[in-house]
Amino acid sequence: MSTDFETDPHRDTGTEPDEFRDEQDRISPFWLERLRAYLAADRAEDVATVMAPLHAADVGDVLESLDADERLQLVQSLGDRFDYSALTEVDESVRIEITDALSNTEIARGVAGLDSDDAVTILEDLEQVDRDEVLAKLPTFERLSLKRSLDFPEESAGRRMQTDFIAIPPFWTVGQTIDYLRSNSDLPDEFYQIYVVDASYQVLGTLPLDKFIRAGRSTIIEALMNTNLVLVDANEDQEEAARDFERYDLVEVGVVDESKRLVGVLTIDDMVDVIHEEADEDIKLLAGVGDEDISDSTVDTVRSRVPWLVINLFTAVMVSLVIGLFNATIEQMVALAVLMPIVASMGGNAGTQTMTVTVRALSMRELDGSRVRRLVRREMVVGLVNGVLFALLIGLVTWLRFENLQLGIVIGLAMIINLIVAGTAGILIPLTLDKFKADPAIASAVFVTTVTDVVGFFAFLGIAGLWFGLF
Repeated sequence: MSTDFETDPHRDTGTEPDEFRDEQDRISPFWLERLRAYLAADRAEDVATVMAPLHAADVGDVLESLDADERLQLVQSLGDRFDYSALTEVDESVRIEITDALSNTEIARGVAGLDSDDAVTILEDLEQVDRDEVLAKLPTFERLSLKRSLDFPEESAGRRMQTDFIAIPPFWTVGQTIDYLRSNSDLPDEFYQIYVVDASYQVLGTLPLDKFIRAGRSTIIEALMNTNLVLVDANEDQEEAARDFERYDLVEVGVVDESKRLVGVLTIDDMVDVIHEEADEDIKLLAGVGDEDISDSTVDTVRSRVPWLVINLFTAVMVSLVIGLFNATIEQMVALAVLMPIVASMGGNAGTQTMTVTVRALSMRELDGSRVRRLVRREMVVGLVNGVLFALLIGLVTWLRFENLQLGIVIGLAMIINLIVAGTAGILIPLTLDKFKADPAIASAVFVTTVTDVVGFFAFLGIAGLWFGLF
């Protein structure tokens, strides 16, 4: 197969990392075109050459940019040179697609050299039979460590933790610890503090590296260690663990089991990923698209969206029934049909604003009893103030457009009612869902929109019917 890359030596040597990205920090189209040409020509060495300078996160971007058959071909072309940590940087659907196409032997070889948290991310997506087979091919100590992590609930601190850490007894000296670190080849690749434990591995204290390296060799560890401990339970939700990192400005924290024994550590790079994932999840849930990714197939995307569209259909039918109650009113004054979407639309937007603030506050655990009462009062007052302001505005516009002062007053009253209801519903609905252990990010939007539409139409058409005696 002949390509223009072979006739242009300068273009064919594009292996420098800065050529991988364009000015918009996206993958260079030319770079991607060259990689695809190498894959099509089965030039494995050239593929390895252009991929070699890339970080695992960049390799993940490449995998998501390729077609399904090209992704698998890339992994197979790189062979032992493929960094399986790149699979933790891609959408779940892409990771499952690749691992489904690989043999369990290949997966076992790939995860064997990974940090335990990255290995768990890959293994937890496998079917139980395949997972057991992969684990059986790993060394005993590594297998037991990974199985222990996998025994913890999904999205828990135990699933996110690294099982490699440094633990020492309190009676050692700084000198003994330094000698131990220098002589031990099986240390974590990166660590930020040393854990001081007793014989049962319960944490007595922690020793930050900056404090450790400044101490004299004869200093006893117990005299240096920090006993003001912040520890995370392995069964704790990963979002709660991330909140601890934010609250206490942590870089690393120990993870303990139900017996308070140290079983692993969480580091800031893991928590950045968690914060990103949780924020991404909440944004998707507010829009009713579940855990959808841009790499999902058409079938998966349809399956993800249909349930919420069905719910929206039922709520829309409910709104239409309310409008149907006032058919005679609308027939007698056509202007009502022109104006009524304005009231519902303003209420929906106002409710969504309040709902978004409330859902965020709930997810950040910022609402206690006093704050809830203050927030409810504030949103009701905000709804009243906004209602009055926009009532005056829309009332004036209606009066000038239809030359009907009474119609302007009617829509103004309806606007005030709906914006007060919107502010109240926008906070009470998420709070109620949260109280009943339902995720407010999932269902709040549907209920808030339904309430504001029903109240908006009912208030406007009802007041109009009474005001003009159209019933």
